[in-house]
Amino acid sequence: MFRFADPWLLLAGLAVIPVLLRYGKKERTASVRFSTVAPFRDIYATRAAASRHILLLLRVAGILLLAAALARPQAGEKETEFASEGVDIMLCLDASGSMQALDFHIGGKRVDRLAVVRKVVREFIEKRPNDRIGMVVFGAEAYTQCPLTMDHGLLLQLVDRVEIGMAGDATAIGDALATSVKRLRDVPGENKVVVLLTDGRSNAGKIPPLTAAEIARAHGCKVHTIGVGVEGKSPFLVQTLFGRDYVYQDVDLDEPTLREIARITGGEYFRASDTADLERVYEEIDRLERTEVRVKAYMEYQELFHWFAIPALLLLLAEFVLVNTRFRKIP
Repeated sequence: MFRFADPWLLLAGLAVIPVLLRYGKKERTASVRFSTVAPFRDIYATRAAASRHILLLLRVAGILLLAAALARPQAGEKETEFASEGVDIMLCLDASGSMQALDFHIGGKRVDRLAVVRKVVREFIEKRPNDRIGMVVFGAEAYTQCPLTMDHGLLLQLVDRVEIGMAGDATAIGDALATSVKRLRDVPGENKVVVLLTDGRSNAGKIPPLTAAEIARAHGCKVHTIGVGVEGKSPFLVQTLFGRDYVYQDVDLDEPTLREIARITGGEYFRASDTADLERVYEEIDRLERTEVRVKAYMEYQELFHWFAIPALLLLLAEFVLVNTRFRKIP
């Protein structure tokens, strides 16, 4: 970027031009009185006399360049800093056997719940490049699939590797929440969030869900809970004597406990009964956990006055030399 720090000095340079032109005109119309001009009729102006206007041009150009130098020409680059305090988020995903229920759809095709969860969680991660995000997977047991990281590429790969039953077929909600809090408790910062997703009732593990919620609150962790699945019976694809067939079974979602976990920790409870609902849930969590971004813009300039001052002095010097040599007037 280019600018003049004191542009009003350019106007001063422009104001001098009419004065110089008037002075030059007056100089050209100077005369000497003779009784007769007959002896001078055959005298032609020399090349030097005809080109005296060069002196005026040199003076005007020199003064304009000098005015530009005094106006402090500068070149610089504009830089912008974005500062934001990210959120530390642990995604706590249920991979128990009940997640194979086929009550969700992607592109009109019936898929299991975990397939939709992987898709929506990927989109959630991609929207939050400034946050450290980790993942806990649970079933009968709970373990850390990925610690808090800014390497979202690696995290997305691990999301794709989550499989139903990889942590057992039961549901240990309390242990999963406690494991997530353990990953967050020693992390500096105030924005600590757990997003716990399940489709069942805690029936395994050593830590009761509400005890884990109290632990989360004690360590300043907010917990958003998500209950997934349709109400009533859900279809499961099972192997029968006549091949694979759909069997409808009741899935027991413990909504009161999920609501209480959210209340204790200051989070929100969400219910998602289809793919669109789950997408809206993660969009709402994304909105709730947005951090303020502070923008600081500054300019760094380099002074360029010498690029104008040196040519200006050379032009004025050239005019001075020519006036006293080639274009010198004899009184």
